Amino acid sequence: MAEVLVLGAGLGGLSTAMLLARDGHQVTVLERDPAEPPPPAQAWEAWERRGVNQFHLPHFMLARWRALMGREVPEVLDELTAAGGLRANTLAMLPESRRGPMRDGDERFEIVTARRPVLEAAVAAVASRTPGVTIRRGVAATGLLTDPPTPTRPPHVRGVLTRGGRALRADLVVDCCGRRSTLGPWLEAVGARRPLEEREDSGFVYYARHFRTRTGVLPPARMNVLQHYNSVSLLTLPADNGTWSVVVTASSRDRTLRVLRDPRRWHAALAQYPLVAHWLDGEPITGIDVIAGIEDRYRRLVVDGRPVATGVVAVADAWACTNPSLGRGATIGLLHAGCLRDVLRDVDPGDPEKLVRRFDEVTAAVAEPLYRMTLGFDRHRLAEIDADIAGTPYQTDDKRWKVTKATFAASLVDQDIARAYHSLASLLATPDELFAEPGLLDRVMKLGAGAPNYPLPGPTRQELLAAVGD
Repeated sequence: MAEVLVLGAGLGGLSTAMLLARDGHQVTVLERDPAEPPPPAQAWEAWERRGVNQFHLPHFMLARWRALMGREVPEVLDELTAAGGLRANTLAMLPESRRGPMRDGDERFEIVTARRPVLEAAVAAVASRTPGVTIRRGVAATGLLTDPPTPTRPPHVRGVLTRGGRALRADLVVDCCGRRSTLGPWLEAVGARRPLEEREDSGFVYYARHFRTRTGVLPPARMNVLQHYNSVSLLTLPADNGTWSVVVTASSRDRTLRVLRDPRRWHAALAQYPLVAHWLDGEPITGIDVIAGIEDRYRRLVVDGRPVATGVVAVADAWACTNPSLGRGATIGLLHAGCLRDVLRDVDPGDPEKLVRRFDEVTAAVAEPLYRMTLGFDRHRLAEIDADIAGTPYQTDDKRWKVTKATFAASLVDQDIARAYHSLASLLATPDELFAEPGLLDRVMKLGAGAPNYPLPGPTRQELLAAVGD
């Protein structure tokens, strides 16, 4: 069993810590933010996490996350439910005319979700009770403690340096510092090659508001939580304790829609969408939160077949992160943490180069396809939005995008395809897995290929701009 240092006590770091500790490893989590988490039910009002720039922005946990967490650390789901987290079935939330009667197997669409502070406080509460996990808040790692490289061996990480120069040693350092990870510069500072990195602005901007129910019930879901319209996408995200959020996703190049920072214009815009407008009938508990400059980033610690360093790995958002509007980050992060746990079952940490290589291989096979799939969707959707703004049809030769569009359109008229689409949106299946079913792709294309580009009722670009104008 290994002594492990996990950097970052967010969702990815705490989940990784619990999975490793449950396998017998001794795990110390370092978190630079000093504030102790309050009881989960009080977290929205009482907890500030200055190191997490999306802490009070909308979050939604997919059915795949619920399934993974239910298998790995079911106590988290119980803790979250006790704090008012929402247990629901996203398929059952849709009108019966869309999905038909519930069937055996539809339980796979069950979710447990909450606003980010409530969610993270619940995870932290369970982690703090997990044998083998020690959480040290207010301790910031500032660099890596390493053996120097040799002509035949990259630097080997022995631990980290903390503010004040104190050294903390471990058999393995796990970077879970998320989008703000500085692992690349740290590695360069100790003589390592810089990791392979891909980085670019995702191109999206988000205008979001949280609400609380006035009636004791949540608004009814009339459509999937993510809906695409001309030049914008909309999210309606139910959460804990009678709260929810509504998000407008636009292109960061769309200067005209920057007026959505104004609550009056934001509400005027959303009132144009019949499937969404009723989600505005609640008590606003925030202003219009805006987030932009979100980067798509991918990092690999094996370059040209050789580890840039040993004794260190990157997990979850510290490894790869993308546009949050699909809600996949926490799910992919938990899956990635499970990959590390499984690799440590097979590879002795005393063989550090084999460990890094094997984790890289497993990451490439299990987690990276989900990242690439998400990135591909984002690139097409952003190009489609920009074409809407320009008033021109979006053209692509990528058959996968055409199948994606057809699948949603067909899901509106076929109850089996509604479940198939829901499986894709929930990360319960990939397109390759889904369309391995004989005849399904033909049915999708027959029903959906000729549908309008935006089959849901909503305004044209001109009508939207008129609604938000002076």
